[in-house]
Amino acid sequence: MQNSQNQYIRVGSLIDGRGGPVRKDQLITIKSGSIAEIDNDTFTDPIPAEQLTDLSHCVVLPVLIDSHVHLCMSGSIDMEYREKQLNASYEELVPIIAEHLRHQFSHGVLGLRDSGDRGGHVLRYLGELFDSEAMPVRVLSPGRAYHRCGRYGSLIGVCLESDESLLETFLRLAQPTKLVKVVNSGLNSLTRYALQTEPQFSTGQLRELVTEARRRDARIMVHANGEVPVRTAIEAGCNSIEHGFFMGRRNLELMAARGVYWVPTVYTMKAVVQNAEHYRTTIDKKVAERNLAHQLEQLGLARELGVKVAIGTDSGSMGVLHGESMVEEMKLFIQAGFSLSETIRCATDHGARLLGLEELGTLEPGKPAHFLATRGTPAQLPRKLSYLEKIYLHGNPSEAYRRDPDYTTLRKFEGVAFSGKVKY
Repeated sequence: MQNSQNQYIRVGSLIDGRGGPVRKDQLITIKSGSIAEIDNDTFTDPIPAEQLTDLSHCVVLPVLIDSHVHLCMSGSIDMEYREKQLNASYEELVPIIAEHLRHQFSHGVLGLRDSGDRGGHVLRYLGELFDSEAMPVRVLSPGRAYHRCGRYGSLIGVCLESDESLLETFLRLAQPTKLVKVVNSGLNSLTRYALQTEPQFSTGQLRELVTEARRRDARIMVHANGEVPVRTAIEAGCNSIEHGFFMGRRNLELMAARGVYWVPTVYTMKAVVQNAEHYRTTIDKKVAERNLAHQLEQLGLARELGVKVAIGTDSGSMGVLHGESMVEEMKLFIQAGFSLSETIRCATDHGARLLGLEELGTLEPGKPAHFLATRGTPAQLPRKLSYLEKIYLHGNPSEAYRRDPDYTTLRKFEGVAFSGKVKY
């Protein structure tokens, strides 16, 4: 039940998610769980102690949105463990999905776009078991992604039958979701720099799917690296390009003109560099380093061109941990030339708009009073986002948040038991 009296929160620094400058010494007025006003802290009349929360020692910002995660996968660098996770049953994955959600929430990530798994397990979990009151995270999932047989995509989806079109497969599976994912290229080569693959689908095939998905009020995310796979996805009318390595300036210009979002997942390549020795296949660390440098260059160019960029971490990839990787991705945005406020906008407002969660994303009058508080100054961000003071929901500290949570589960994969935290 919401307090009928106004609540007041005194804030040392406020970042509202709209990309503007940090606002110092603000007073947030909250009425019935929503933001009524944000103004300079010049309130001259005394505020009753029971109505005032003093966060003058904190930075306050919107809750975070991660626009690309894989909740069925952990960021483990143990290859045997990863393989067992990929082949696990729904029942075995349920506690892992739940634990990953808790990790995300504990790092202030309250909006998630899962990016597919081969069994559609996350989508099933959301429909059968997920309790949004106990774990207040908004989650979207496409279920299984669509890819062409013999091409990349089996880890996260289903391939088309030999006699079916992309649209026919979509209609046959009829996954109960408002999010569709298509894989339209391969992975990035870790042995040959800037190697590009052919698109898996033509613009016409993608456009057929996009038209039907839009008719059903669904959004379309497309995994695409390289100039041609990205171009076909843009021309087909997709909502977002996922990854987009080596897509080039012309594609970025088209995305800016057409309002197509980009989710660059930069930290995945840095994680490759950091964990090169753990890969079973041969990789060239110098190639991965060059891939990373080029993606950072593209990210800086996207900023100059006005592309709408949303932060997505690809959590669940090797070495990319759920929750923690948000800070790592944000650091790379800043390295590419984004200001702190611009980076936070990509992690809040842009993500919220991409996911259709417009009630989140920014701190402004009329929106729910959901926000993060972290002790210190803006100069300590994004690092201090790993050590949140509190998470506020409807103007009150969330009871679900614990600064040092105890995540204990027991999982068994074909006789191999893992107890304690998800293995990293």
